[in-house]
This record gives sequence, structure tokens and C-alpha cells, in this order.
Amino acid sequence: MDTATLLPESRTETDPVALVPFAAAHLPGALALSQELSWPYRLEDWDFALQVGRGFALQRDGAVIGTAAWFPDGEDHATVGMIIVSGAAQGRGYGTRLVEALLAAAGPRTVLLNATAEARALYARYGFRPVGTVRQHQGPYRRHRASVPDADVRAMEPADIEAVARLDREATGFERRAMLDRLIAAGEGSLLMRGGVPAGYAVSRLFGRGHVIGPVVAGSPDEARRLIEAALAPLDGRFVRIDAPDAAQLSPWLTEIGLPQVGDALTMVRGAVLPTGPARLFALANQSFH
Repeated sequence: MDTATLLPESRTETDPVALVPFAAAHLPGALALSQELSWPYRLEDWDFALQVGRGFALQRDGAVIGTAAWFPDGEDHATVGMIIVSGAAQGRGYGTRLVEALLAAAGPRTVLLNATAEARALYARYGFRPVGTVRQHQGPYRRHRASVPDADVRAMEPADIEAVARLDREATGFERRAMLDRLIAAGEGSLLMRGGVPAGYAVSRLFGRGHVIGPVVAGSPDEARRLIEAALAPLDGRFVRIDAPDAAQLSPWLTEIGLPQVGDALTMVRGAVLPTGPARLFALANQSFH
């Protein structure tokens, strides 16, 4: 977490809440806030997200009552998320305060987020518009048939990172090389080859109650399914989560293989996102940093 620029504490006698840069000392309080909302984050998940991003904490008498994070993707784009205000502190404008701090930090960048139903009106006031829906699928995965290795899918190697970054730019329109480096280092990456050329990738890593599979980038739903099947092969009996954009058209298949939809989020953007294709995003790394 970047703490180089200190914010004014903004305390007053009537509102003794300080807005400060998020630091390691805030992690236990942030975990407690996410547990209050039944979000499945572990302390390690908070730490990972805030290593790749930057953020803010709201403090009152030393206690964390709010959090927010933003994740810069180069100089032109960013995602925001992990925006939480304690239930006891809601209704006092703290959510607005956090959103304004994030947008000020992101500057002129195009900003993408995944909104809960409760927060959509707030984001709309700041110029965010809906561009899609993310379907959250999860559950204990049980393999229904023998796993047959896909000859076109292999383990990702260090030399593949430039091809992976190129595919990711095509699919998202974002420059996410720094985040991809950390995601791949934290998990297991798979690469799908088409005619000897990298055509898609997937990352599986520990997260929440088990594993999350994402990002998944591919040229077609069939290729995305093949990458996901390869990632699922070693996860028989494990809890698995996959966040798939509605446009990916994977939800019926994910439900069919035993990962039912348990929720959704509205994807909203302020600015323009211009994926170039032909690669497309079929699953997110995380709803907070896409």
C-alpha cells in the first residue's frame, strides 16, 4: 500500500473519523469488516490485494470503520473495490467520502468497478454507467468424469509472460503487466496453444474458502472451457469460485458442472474501455481488481 502521500486526517469534534492511507496495521480491522459482510476474504487475500493496489482506511479512535482500494493499470486505467463501511457507521456519508478519495487518487484514468445493488446509485452519481454483469459461481467441485489432459493446454512458463500480457491487453483494454506478474507468482498458470501460438491463459490460486480460477482469457467459449477444465483437474473435492462476465456465456455450463451461481454484480465504468480482441475475458481474478 502506497503511504507516501499522507491525507489530512479530517477529524472534527462532531466527526472524529480520519481518512488515512491504508497500511499493514489496518489489515486485521479490514478483515473484520469483510467478515461482517460475510465476504470470504482471508487476511492473506487482503494483504495480496493491497500489495498490488493502493487504498484508504477510515479510522475512529484507532478502529477501522471503512476501507477502499484502487488498482492502477498503467497511466490510463484503474479498477476500484473493497469499499466497505461498518454497519454501525453507515448513513453518515462515509461511503461517499471513500469513493471521492479513490476517484481523486485515480485522477483522469478510466475507472472500472463491480457494484453491489446497494451501491449502484452512489456510483451513478459520479458518472459510472453499467456495461455488464458478473455472475459469481462457486461451490465444492466434484469431478463427474475422468480428467483427460488437453494436448493444447500446458503449464505456464516464465518466458510466456509477454504473450500472456498481450492476450490480457486484447481482452481487457488495460495494461495489467505488474498485476499479472503477482497473480502468476501466487498461483498456477495454464496456457492454451493454437497452431503453436499462445491463444489463451488461465490462473488458479488460493482465495477465500478455497481456490479462484481467474483471470481466464481466450478466443472463444470453447477455449475458455478447456482452460477452466485444465485448472479444475487438480481441484477435485476443493471449494472453487469463478466470476464470469455475463457476456462470456459460461454460466449455464458452470452450473452444469456443479458450480452454481450464488450472486452477481453490476460492472460499471467511468470513461472508455476499448478491448481490441480477438482474445476475450471469460473470468475475473477478483471482483475488486477485475
